[in-house]
Amino acid sequence: MILPIRTYGDPILREKLPLLASHEEVLPLIQDMIETMYDDDGIGLSANQAGYHYRFFVISGNVFEDGRPDSVFINPGLLEVSEDVWDYEEGCLSVPGIREIVYRPRTIRVHYTDAGGKEQEEELSDLAGRVFQHELDHLNGIFFVDRISPIRRALIRKKLKELSKKHTK
Repeated sequence: MILPIRTYGDPILREKLPLLASHEEVLPLIQDMIETMYDDDGIGLSANQAGYHYRFFVISGNVFEDGRPDSVFINPGLLEVSEDVWDYEEGCLSVPGIREIVYRPRTIRVHYTDAGGKEQEEELSDLAGRVFQHELDHLNGIFFVDRISPIRRALIRKKLKELSKKHTK
């Protein structure tokens, strides 16, 4: 089932989501999250973007160089980040129509629980690492536009205000 995607200005997107007690809580949602991500041509989707107060996200298998399938990251976190930083133009399903250059560490060491309930730790680089960081930011209430320069943010302020209008009273 395709889920509605929450957009900039929706309060759930600014919440820092708590750790899940069990990976089993999210198992029924995974397939819908993956279908929703692909329906909107995304490569990652966090639970709060689909309106869920759960600390997990999905990432398309297309971003991984090791050929893995679409992946689920439950209670994810960063263990280490490289000093090597690279810039890349990011967009977001929750911030439609806006793309900006964001600087992020090129390589990261992460931990998470997989869909089978197994604790994982691994190193992610390049696009896979970037998407992981982008989705982790969502779970902490942070948007990619929060990570751009103040000058660039000022240039898109009107678009952001327009996006958030439907969420203000």
